[in-house]
Amino acid sequence: MVVFERPHALCDVPLHYCPGCPHGIVHRLVAEVIDELGIEGRTIGIAPVGCSVMAYDYFNCDMVEAAHGRAPAVATGIKRSDPENHIVFTYQGDGDLASIGMAETVHAAARNENITVVFINNAIYGMTGGQMAPTSLPGQVTQTSPYGRDVKTAGYPIKVCEMLSQLDGPEYIERVAVCDVPNVNKAKKAIRKAFQNQIDGKGFSLIEVVSACPTNWGMTPKEALEWVKSDMIPYYPLGVYKDRSGKEETK
Repeated sequence: MVVFERPHALCDVPLHYCPGCPHGIVHRLVAEVIDELGIEGRTIGIAPVGCSVMAYDYFNCDMVEAAHGRAPAVATGIKRSDPENHIVFTYQGDGDLASIGMAETVHAAARNENITVVFINNAIYGMTGGQMAPTSLPGQVTQTSPYGRDVKTAGYPIKVCEMLSQLDGPEYIERVAVCDVPNVNKAKKAIRKAFQNQIDGKGFSLIEVVSACPTNWGMTPKEALEWVKSDMIPYYPLGVYKDRSGKEETK
């Protein structure tokens, strides 16, 4: 008999996230992969500044808190200090990774650092009250774009997977979602592959998870998941954007 249990790599504590927030889903997927690969004792996670700033309370592996946006740089240092024994991942939101941390992200990818990056894209600054983020959609209403994001003054959203896929360095770039069961299953496969790539020494892997923020979007959890499907995914198409070993550069 198969029993649905909490992964050992996920701490048995209440999460602080808002009702309907998909961070808990992605935490579980990461923890399941760590369990299945048997790497908990070797894994070091890097927590960001953002809604997941307290990720160090939720994973049973060693965790380090990075300054805002610096998670890839911290991960690089830790990985290079003992590359044969450390499995290092960062867990970052769009403000942390695609705004203040963009330089660290791009250069870690360009160097093909052998780390794994889990990137949550919910198109808004969640922790600080719902301001416009680098990934907010054109026309999206936020606290700092009350009439909708105007691309004439705020520019266009940054598509991280598309941008990083143009670099020669990265090994594997994929965009997934967790808005329904089939997509959750695909997301887990992508996260597992990203960790396996690091174990195999292949280099930089980034998994972008198109996510929801019901609280700051002003929606119910159900409405937010529907908006992910109707608005976010058309703008941020899912799929593999770079996979050198799999030769699946489909976008």
